[in-house]
Amino acid sequence: VKKRFFDSSATLKLTNILTNQSVYSANYNSEENVNSKVERFNTKVRAAVDIVAPEKTVKKSSSIVIPWKTQRVSDLKRTCRRAERKWRKTKLTIDYEILKVKITEYNNTVRLERRCYFSKIINNNASNPRVLFSTIDHLLNPGNSKECLLSTSSKTCEAIAVFFNQKINDIRNNIVYLPNTKDPPKPQYSIINKLESFTRIDLPDLHKIISQMKPSTCALDPIPTNFFKEVSGVLIDNVLDIVNSSLDTGVLPDCLKTAVVKPLLKKNNLDPSALENYRPISNLPFLSKILEKAVIMQLNEHLNKHAILDKFQSGFRTNHSTETALVKVVNDLRVNADRGHLSVLILLDLSAAFDTIDHNILKNRLSQWVGLSGSVLNWFESYLAGRKFFVSCGNYNSKTHDILYGVPQGSILGPL
Repeated sequence: VKKRFFDSSATLKLTNILTNQSVYSANYNSEENVNSKVERFNTKVRAAVDIVAPEKTVKKSSSIVIPWKTQRVSDLKRTCRRAERKWRKTKLTIDYEILKVKITEYNNTVRLERRCYFSKIINNNASNPRVLFSTIDHLLNPGNSKECLLSTSSKTCEAIAVFFNQKINDIRNNIVYLPNTKDPPKPQYSIINKLESFTRIDLPDLHKIISQMKPSTCALDPIPTNFFKEVSGVLIDNVLDIVNSSLDTGVLPDCLKTAVVKPLLKKNNLDPSALENYRPISNLPFLSKILEKAVIMQLNEHLNKHAILDKFQSGFRTNHSTETALVKVVNDLRVNADRGHLSVLILLDLSAAFDTIDHNILKNRLSQWVGLSGSVLNWFESYLAGRKFFVSCGNYNSKTHDILYGVPQGSILGPL
């Protein structure tokens, strides 16, 4: 496995290198140069990182990291080992009794530290259902890994990529099209205030966006995300120029449209050799997420200001969630029951709903229903077009495949 090792002096070294060299000249205005800016940025930053922390091939460790293993737990474990060696050497009853006492103390301490560790996570994330669900899942299914368990090779990665792509094509091909279908309905309201152009963001906005981003890193990133945040001071002007150039020209750089897909086993009890038991987990470059965050802030402002979203929509809205949706449904059921009325609840589960969206229909909705036009609509057209992905398992990758339908998985804008 290839890894980079960042020591305590890496931040200072990288900062000095990036300070002494200009990442790129900011004198770009044409649409083509938006791509050039990102490519040059990635090249220069990656070269600097190679100097500070070159990739090294290391053996993959099989040891399991235990987060609640404190220094006291380690000390007690060593004490147990010493007591065990002494008893095996002497075979005395007193040494055996001492060993049992030490083992009991060790087990009690492990249980206490483990309980404290998870209690702290639950208490600190009482309002974060994602973390709570992940923690409970870990407690109920300890030691289970959902990673790809197939024998990894480039051929295997390619087979998985073809399967994922074909699955979407099959679903699309099985959609029934009625011959006399009318055009999609138009909104019942007139959008007077259209969003024709984005507002350029400033440094405080960008600092806020970066500070709020999760530290997840994509294999295509020139620098690990957590390390990027540490040296962002010397890169912030370049990133700001890239973001504003994209917003001004209505173009999302091509190199930010490629996703790294890792296959994840849907359930631990499924056959790991069957491709249909895996789901694609997509990861996009960190810079693309910064751009999306800058866009979604302005898009949400437009949606909320003009009350464009359906009043019953609970998903992907501020101050709304599955909880508010359930409250609404339960309340309606109880009101109907009190009035002596019957209630019918229809639940739809669409296969690969986000992955099969037709781009032309989506662009039509963005224009007619949301009120996007001008460079803003051009940006979203660029955002959807030219998408690609490749499957990565360990050190092996598939070929790059085109994405013709759907919204980008793993993106910030996709769910909205």
